[in-house]
Amino acid sequence: MTLAKTLTIAGSDSGGGAGIQADIKTFQELHTFGMSVITALTAQNTLGVHGVFPQSLEAIEAQLEAVLSDIGTDAVKTGMLFSADIITLVANKLKEYDVKNIVVDPVMIAKGGASLLQEEAVKALTSELLPIATVITPNLPEAAKLLGRAEMRSLEEMKQAAIDLHKLGPSFVVLKGGHLTDGPAVDLLFDGKCIHELEVQRIDTKHTHGTGCTFAAAIAAELAKGAHIKEATETAKAYITAAISHSLNIGSGIGPTNHAAFRYNSN
Repeated sequence: MTLAKTLTIAGSDSGGGAGIQADIKTFQELHTFGMSVITALTAQNTLGVHGVFPQSLEAIEAQLEAVLSDIGTDAVKTGMLFSADIITLVANKLKEYDVKNIVVDPVMIAKGGASLLQEEAVKALTSELLPIATVITPNLPEAAKLLGRAEMRSLEEMKQAAIDLHKLGPSFVVLKGGHLTDGPAVDLLFDGKCIHELEVQRIDTKHTHGTGCTFAAAIAAELAKGAHIKEATETAKAYITAAISHSLNIGSGIGPTNHAAFRYNSN
């Protein structure tokens, strides 16, 4: 049996709701073979991030070499990269191995407010990783940070931001609108010419830990299987909507989404 191969390059979430753990669960649920390169360990639960412990450049490079030189991958999803040095290393390795289907989730701030990307790393992200990305998937605060502007508060501002993010180099932009508080939840896909709106009814739950990681991982899994970007994004939107609709009330804080919910709905 042959499965499409997906690689996540991200941080580990000890609570299991986000990061490497969310990505691997998503890859599995969408019928791809998941692999990982861990950039940092986090001590994390539903109440927040209690510690971030970056891996050495040597350890990260060894993981990348081990996977890419032997197994290879049909798609890569990057998440928490933490520092400029790690971003540079990852970008160089992806170029060295001519990796296709690069999904960049520009993870910057955890749900509880903890910073997951050093300030000086934003420049490296925009100059080295975004230009080789197939698609980037920022939320509104992340988009504002990348563009150096105030956070957008309307759909029209989102549309302009998607166009401006595309100018940073990625082939496609998926701008997530979950932080807007009015009306349905709307994400935008900009393909360089047209803006496509992906709209679903907003779900009333606080248990949304790991939504960004999961959504980006789902896009990567679908691209790995050969889907076009619009089809991949639509499937990922359905996947994360199901996961949020059946989110898990565990722990004392913000619970995770349910990565198996899409399978339940499909059966």
